[in-house]
Amino acid sequence: MAFPADRSPDTEINNVVSDSGEVAETADDDNWVDAEDGETEAVASTQELPLSRQQPVLKSPQTLAMVESAFLASMVSIIWLINYYFPIGPLLRILFPIPLALVYLRWRSPAAIKGMIAAGLLLSVLMGPTRSVVFVIPYGLMSLQLGFCWVRNASWGFSIFTGALIGTFGFFFRFWLFSFLLGENLWQYVMGQITNLVDWLFLQFNILAQPDVLLVQLLAVAMVFLNSLIYMVAVHLTALLILDRLGNPIPRPPQWLKVILDYDY
Repeated sequence: MAFPADRSPDTEINNVVSDSGEVAETADDDNWVDAEDGETEAVASTQELPLSRQQPVLKSPQTLAMVESAFLASMVSIIWLINYYFPIGPLLRILFPIPLALVYLRWRSPAAIKGMIAAGLLLSVLMGPTRSVVFVIPYGLMSLQLGFCWVRNASWGFSIFTGALIGTFGFFFRFWLFSFLLGENLWQYVMGQITNLVDWLFLQFNILAQPDVLLVQLLAVAMVFLNSLIYMVAVHLTALLILDRLGNPIPRPPQWLKVILDYDY
């Protein structure tokens, strides 16, 4: 077979059928080889980039701390909001200090303080500054105190006692704040209720005496502190069940409580 002078035997000829049925004879362009070689080299050079020039895969600890703090702060704000509008007893109140205490366990005090401030600002927007302050004192401070004690492996007795002090302070701060906003002394109303209770107790024990004002006030403070102690015990038990499963355990309960709860871990 003879080839034209302007074509070599190595040249491939493609027969392309046009729309009109005619067969057109076209020669392949040699540049497609070069183009594919260039694309191949570009892909290979992209794949062989050094690791220092690739995008980072792992996120920085500061970013994780910020994201987790914001998430848990919004969680505790939602719990507070639900408990305020749809109260279901003390169930949700037990969870108030736990999310921010978890932030303290994972990222220490700076992230926990920022989370408390974020929760306070969010509640200030959603419910007003008064409800925001009532959350920060005592529950925000209580979460920092619990995280501080749990990180340092403090005993349950110390963390419960100090938490009860903060809870008692928060109770009286709440009374003072509401009395200031309402323009009335709400503590006198509480004193009247406690006085009636003491009078009833005196009658039951056949004590013919008028209760002293100082005795009534001490009894009121003792009742508030006892209520805070019971609340802190419930918070510790709930945190023991939740945080252990999240991989951030708290100190173990005392032996007498282990016996009561039949807790072996």
